[in-house]
Amino acid sequence: MKVIILAGGLGTRISEESELRPKPMIEIGGRPILWHIMKIYAAHGFSDFLICGGYKSYMIKEYFQNYHLHQSDVSFELGPNRVEYHTSRAEDWKVTIVDTGETSMTGGRLRRIRPYLNGDETICVTYGDGVADMDITRELAFHREQGRLVTLAAVKPPARFGALKLDGNAVASFQEKPEGGEMVINGGFFIIEPKALERIAGDDTPWEGEPLESLARDGELSAYRHEGFWQPMDTLRDKRQLEAMWERGAPWKIWK
Repeated sequence: MKVIILAGGLGTRISEESELRPKPMIEIGGRPILWHIMKIYAAHGFSDFLICGGYKSYMIKEYFQNYHLHQSDVSFELGPNRVEYHTSRAEDWKVTIVDTGETSMTGGRLRRIRPYLNGDETICVTYGDGVADMDITRELAFHREQGRLVTLAAVKPPARFGALKLDGNAVASFQEKPEGGEMVINGGFFIIEPKALERIAGDDTPWEGEPLESLARDGELSAYRHEGFWQPMDTLRDKRQLEAMWERGAPWKIWK
């Protein structure tokens, strides 16, 4: 199965970093968040990745072009210009990077990679800016049990603001980081039957708009409830928070 990663957006909400590089290339613990996402899938046996590039996608290409070099011990013979590779720590991944346009919406990017898919084989799709301790294996089994065209991960949004409990005009208590309660949101980590991509009209179509809405109306959209850790990297604050988590032992690090 292929894993499709949407990695072409401008990342305007974190422009402090995205002015210099694509949002998925912003580093957490010295590695692009894109790498962290791929490691999550690889922990469940997925190794065939297709990255939907756009904004500054050449930086993603250059990263993987040099990946083996950076993960290996090497000897350089400068006269004859020879390189000898020794011990390598590079993962056994296949990575395909497709330019899906700088201004394409998420649905448009998925529509553009249709020729790279293996017929009607089920695919995994996720965003290039969020991490989770997602059990992809269990989600895939759930998807097959449900028999619908698309499954998404339903997650509780992370707490961003403190909450006050009031007693009339008096503050009764203060909760610094309240839980999301019963509300759930689309956390990405989709499993999709390629037939669902036929609902995408063109480059200007957000996947989260009419395609998903029509699937829901037709009873073809399942929600896999993920109760564990999930965190997007929308802002510089999110980036710093993920950095701090990585230093303490990242909850999304499900690989050895």
